[in-house]
Amino acid sequence: MGSSSSSFPPRNIYLDVDGKVQKQVVFSRHCNPGDIKELLCSSSNLPNAPIKVINPEGAMISIDATMPTNSPREDMFQSVLSHVAEQFTAFRINELKTEVNNRLAALEKRVEVEGLKVVEIEKCKNDLRKLRDEVTSTSGSINCSCKYNFSDDGKKVTPRRDVPTYPKYTLSQETIDALKKPTFDVWHWEHNEMLSCLEFMYHDLGLVKEFNMNPITLKRWLLAIQENYRNNPFHNFRHCFCVSQMMYGMIHLCNLQLQGKLTLTDLGILMTAAVCHDLDHPGYNNYQINARTELAVRYNDISPLENHHCAVAFQILSLPECNIFANVDPEAFKKIRQAIITLILATDMARHGEILDGFKQNLDNFDFNNEEHVTCLKKLLIKCCDISNEVRPTEVAEPWVDCLLEEYFMQSDREKSEGLPVAPFMDRDKVTKPTAQIGFIKFVLIPMFETVMKLFPQIEEIMVQPLRDSRDHYEELKQLEDSMSQ
Repeated sequence: MGSSSSSFPPRNIYLDVDGKVQKQVVFSRHCNPGDIKELLCSSSNLPNAPIKVINPEGAMISIDATMPTNSPREDMFQSVLSHVAEQFTAFRINELKTEVNNRLAALEKRVEVEGLKVVEIEKCKNDLRKLRDEVTSTSGSINCSCKYNFSDDGKKVTPRRDVPTYPKYTLSQETIDALKKPTFDVWHWEHNEMLSCLEFMYHDLGLVKEFNMNPITLKRWLLAIQENYRNNPFHNFRHCFCVSQMMYGMIHLCNLQLQGKLTLTDLGILMTAAVCHDLDHPGYNNYQINARTELAVRYNDISPLENHHCAVAFQILSLPECNIFANVDPEAFKKIRQAIITLILATDMARHGEILDGFKQNLDNFDFNNEEHVTCLKKLLIKCCDISNEVRPTEVAEPWVDCLLEEYFMQSDREKSEGLPVAPFMDRDKVTKPTAQIGFIKFVLIPMFETVMKLFPQIEEIMVQPLRDSRDHYEELKQLEDSMSQ
């Protein structure tokens, strides 16, 4: 019985009469009781006697099947059939249970293995990211060590279509108040907390409403921004947050959000330029031009890093799931894009004198309704925020000096190994912390902030005076170093 194509082998029943196996009946395990009965009847040319049936597992089943002379043979086989069916049914259920358990165990093992694979894959991804950054910092090649190669048209930024999952922090009123001040301590915050603070700033300034931003898109954009800052000692995501928080603080301190000063579009341009201003910074500065890197060649030695930051910023914004300006009129977006590019390019320190002088020319008759005047102001504001660490308390500012010197020394060591010119302020054999800071504070920071102070006198106490105190602090350290060396 049964098809030969069945995946289950046939089963045997043996009839034992008076201790002798008389007949072997072969049947499929899928036979129904009627089939078994028919098989037994067809092979029943046996005398009346006690019958034993050996079930498929080889166990002997005793059946008192001695028929009285007046009982029909059919009754005897009906009795045999009921006993066989009972034993066979139990056998099949047990076998099926074993098979199901085995399959479940195999599935559980597979799920466990696949889960471990996912963990291992994520670990490998993290290891690869770390390795890439290590190669970036140690590579001797003159090619630009940037994450993106723009030689093809494909997008290199990974799309984020999922709902961002970084925890939503509820900021206390104390934190909200502190965010508006230059004294804010940026070292006490994890990346997720900084993302939440940036998200709050966009909502608090009314930018989400002004540009009709999708709040989920804002989250995705901020995550993409964070992921595209490298783990450099100085030019990293914490520096991005530091500059953005200082911009947010200056907007409040100078009352730029008040009617009659800057528009909400201007504030959005300032904040977005601050967030994006150092995207994918490789950790080297004027090295690009001296080493004739890919970036320097592409941008004709004109602000190669700053142009690269702009390119990465708008590559992220070109992704629909990260485009916070998706609901802005196309013509308006063109102006916003150009304004953001202008501000990011203004962070090139090679243009410091040009930008400061341009603002000074408009200072005596500054007009907030004059677009050129406002553009000069915005360029100077982002410059102030970009190099504003010394405005903060000493315990917040001084660790940034250590981070910057570490990055400078990495660059100068590489330049020495490649026979390139080394800037004295980056040479570990020539510079100290006091000597690095005194000149920068005296001749760059204080003159620039004092110029802004002429338009916004309220910044003197909270921003300019801390710079003067920092200058005095490092001059005292310098005197101490000189006396020790003598």
